Amino acid sequence: MKKLFTIITIFVLGGTLYGQTYNTFEPSKTQFMLRGYGHTGFEYMDSGDETESTFLGSAFAPIFLYKHSDRLMFEAELEFALEGDELETGLEYADVMYVLNKNMTVRAGKFLLPFGTFMERLHPAWINRLPNAPLGYGHDGIAPSSGIGVELRGAFDLGGPKLNYSVYSTNGPRIKDGSEEPEEAGILEFENYEDTNLAKAFGGRIGLLPFSDSSTEIGFSAYSTSGTGEQDSDFEDIGAFLYALDFSLVKQIPGLGGIVDAKAQYNSSNVDTATFIEMHEDGDEEEYSFDNQSNSFYGQVSYRPTMSGSNFVKNLEFVARYSDFNAPEGAEWEEKSKQYAFGLNYWLSWRSVVKLSYQTTETEGGHDGDGITNTDGLFLHWAIGF
Repeated sequence: MKKLFTIITIFVLGGTLYGQTYNTFEPSKTQFMLRGYGHTGFEYMDSGDETESTFLGSAFAPIFLYKHSDRLMFEAELEFALEGDELETGLEYADVMYVLNKNMTVRAGKFLLPFGTFMERLHPAWINRLPNAPLGYGHDGIAPSSGIGVELRGAFDLGGPKLNYSVYSTNGPRIKDGSEEPEEAGILEFENYEDTNLAKAFGGRIGLLPFSDSSTEIGFSAYSTSGTGEQDSDFEDIGAFLYALDFSLVKQIPGLGGIVDAKAQYNSSNVDTATFIEMHEDGDEEEYSFDNQSNSFYGQVSYRPTMSGSNFVKNLEFVARYSDFNAPEGAEWEEKSKQYAFGLNYWLSWRSVVKLSYQTTETEGGHDGDGITNTDGLFLHWAIGF
């Protein structure tokens, strides 16, 4: 009996029988968290020739966070939105991260690109102080938002000032050659899930927080590729170089009785000159090219009277933003636009906000044709983070 008890004890309490070790009392470091945000609202748009008034279907963006250990983690965000009469779904990002040390983290998969700060940090509905993005972002925008690849990022404390950095390589963007959408010939598509040539995109951002209170940040971003067309096509060697400058200031100013939040970003896109084919109504073809350079800018300031004695007043926030977008002359999508937006927000909690906004946009050219179009819009949105 004593011999049998000894054999059972070796097997259960950590013996190496059959090459296995058992320890059922070790605590697990695995953690799972569900976060995200949602928003809905009402919009009224008047462009003179056309007027639109509609309630917006709700949008839902769950974020899944999984911690396997102190060093290994995974994150993903899904998007569900009602657009027109359809439910659109999308994968905003999904990447695995590994912490090398306190100054370096590597991640791989699909991730938001640190090209400036708006798309990576500020675009979620409950963080963005206005109901929509500035000009130059989104569809037909020139700022890349996400990519599939690998990234190394981190930060350093400089003894008061702080420095953060990111370097990455992703599948390069794809240039539209005009064969399917002639009016968009020359536009870069950044949602390139499978690379169509051997060229990859390389980029990075460096940010400096010069003050010890980290109230101010200045950043520079770059993004480059040596080829944007499909392999063995006429556009294979058409390269592109993009850069961005960004600025952020968040500071409570006693003299103003509240918090001032200022943001700005300038984007520049330079694509090598290419030759495209224009089809005329009579069936004739004509070659054309243009200097494919675009730029956009936005500057935004908000003020929240957090030092007020009234709970209602301290939850108010006043916002103003200017943005512009300039597409290349000679392109089918040639455009010069500028927009002014003003907003009044009320914060129900630190992560739930009701936004009332008015904006006016002047567009010259664009996909809608020649001439100048003035569009006024009134927006009422409710966003919540969880």
